Amino acid sequence: MVKKKILIVEGNTREENSEFTAVGINTHTESLIESINFYKKDLDISIANPSSDNNLKNSIDSLDKYDGMIWGGSSLNIYNDTDEIRRQISFMRECQLKIKKIFAICWGLQVAVTVAGGQVKKSDKGAHRGIAHNIKVNNIGSNHKIYLNKKRQFNSPAFNFDEVVKIPEGATLLSSNELNNVMGLNFKTNKSDIWGIQYHPEITYEKMVSLIHFRKERLLNKGAFKDQDEINNHILMIENEIKNTEKISRMKELENWINYLYEN
Repeated sequence: MVKKKILIVEGNTREENSEFTAVGINTHTESLIESINFYKKDLDISIANPSSDNNLKNSIDSLDKYDGMIWGGSSLNIYNDTDEIRRQISFMRECQLKIKKIFAICWGLQVAVTVAGGQVKKSDKGAHRGIAHNIKVNNIGSNHKIYLNKKRQFNSPAFNFDEVVKIPEGATLLSSNELNNVMGLNFKTNKSDIWGIQYHPEITYEKMVSLIHFRKERLLNKGAFKDQDEINNHILMIENEIKNTEKISRMKELENWINYLYEN
């Protein structure tokens, strides 16, 4: 089997990742690599952090060599006009010109959609706080490779306060739930065929619980939880979900994208 080259893009800044590491939480890139390695594919993986890398031009100049790219999650909000976000948008624009197969996860989906002419806003119906319930695959999605051997309705790890409210021209909606109409999306732009999801099959529920503890004060200040009792009950609900979740089915979208990467 020919070794495929993929680029993993880290959505968080180096400073936030340092905070993750300090409390023993894997960065999103580390979680993604761990999940990819579960499938034991012979992949040549590179990493870029467009918000923090000093040598971003070197990364842009080498984009042509990659067979695919996975762009992961972040705590940023795409509608905030910061240098870190502008750098990510600019980098995604270059990727869409040069990389054929892109898997855009959560924040990655929001950046990809923004570059392609879509729009992202704060969700009107609330946030996914470690878990997304009742994601429903529509009829078109059931025939898309991303949902091959996936249940038509499922729960998934997820953490997002924002949602795609306008999809790019020609995009196809694949799945939805009560909080976010756009949970799965496929669109082509420039050179890229983009599979996008607004949830995290590559991240465990255990990590989501750790993130809730880590972000507790921030979540309370944002009104995501009203008090500690609600946090405790929510965590208990996620821990019960762990008992009913099987790793292979949880990560089916990632497996399907990796298999797609090896298609001609």
